[in-house]
Amino acid sequence: MGKDGKVHHRPAIEVKGLTYEYPDGTRALNGVDLFIEEGESVGLVGPNGAGKSTLLLHLNGILRGRGEVRIFGLPVVRENLKEIRRRVGLVFQDPDDQLFSPTVFDDVAFGPLNMGLSPAEAEEEVRRALAMVGLKGMERRSAHHLSFGQQKRVAIATVLSMRPDILALDEPSSNLDPRARRELAELLQGLPVTKVVVTHDLPFVFQICERVVVLDGGRVAADGEAFSVLSDEGLLERHGLELPYGFYPRGEDRREREGRRADRE
Repeated sequence: MGKDGKVHHRPAIEVKGLTYEYPDGTRALNGVDLFIEEGESVGLVGPNGAGKSTLLLHLNGILRGRGEVRIFGLPVVRENLKEIRRRVGLVFQDPDDQLFSPTVFDDVAFGPLNMGLSPAEAEEEVRRALAMVGLKGMERRSAHHLSFGQQKRVAIATVLSMRPDILALDEPSSNLDPRARRELAELLQGLPVTKVVVTHDLPFVFQICERVVVLDGGRVAADGEAFSVLSDEGLLERHGLELPYGFYPRGEDRREREGRRADRE
């Protein structure tokens, strides 16, 4: 506990002066600074082209721009990529980008086996990860015969099987029906890892994240407690964001979320 009376965790993610240009010269990130503590749940929101997914891809070294990115103090550089990618579990928007094996078991076992675990150890990790996402007993099914919501959860299991410290998700609620969306939100709330969520779904991010960072034009435009950011209609309008009709963040939701975090600490 620090002098301010608050519990302080070690830094999970440190981004300093990060700039990235695509090969066609488009600048996607323009001097991004971001600090995320271990155990935080942070939503990255902003208009299309703001740099959200580009930033996410820097967290495990798929993209590497100018500036500094550290994961639990470890620089994201070539010689550290194996460890970085174990610690940062990246979940893509489309499950087809992660599910390519004949069975769910094979998909979820792929990472542990590549890490050098024995078949027996990998099997244990598969069963643990599938239980975490509520898909116990689905090992021999084909992921492509499951519902889209179940496919999303299998994709999450493929990274949970490697015991990551950070879960980085790109548009996790996209294309889900209301029930699957609710089930996914409840699943993510219960996972005891640092979470970074890129999304256009502002009610979803309010439900699962304590903090919201607004990106626009490749820069951090706002960074604060979820209720404060998402209830600021002027801020949202300036950065091309809009709450769905009938939704407004409630203070009691914030208190429930703060209570959950206090329980974790």
